[in-house]
Amino acid sequence: MKPVELHPEAEAEMRVAARWYHACQPGLGTRFLREVAQAGKRIASHPEAWPIVSGSVRRCLVDSFPFGLLYRVEGEKVYVLAVMHQKREPNYWKCRVL
Repeated sequence: MKPVELHPEAEAEMRVAARWYHACQPGLGTRFLREVAQAGKRIASHPEAWPIVSGSVRRCLVDSFPFGLLYRVEGEKVYVLAVMHQKREPNYWKCRVL
């Protein structure tokens, strides 16, 4: 199992989305965070299992929400570049790739 690290902007995206869901329905933000954490566990266990979307960047969809974790494997860790809403501009995160 590889450790998972989030880009600071990915962390911010996750928190903004959780607050938005909580404002829509109390408890829904917590459920969103739980599903994001589960997606993180899946990619930590099997980082090569999800499709490549650009270069070495892969996408794992978050269950029950229209979000995906965009990540790449960097040696012994998984680095999440974005917690992206699937209807958002699809390439906004590319500036985060080093």
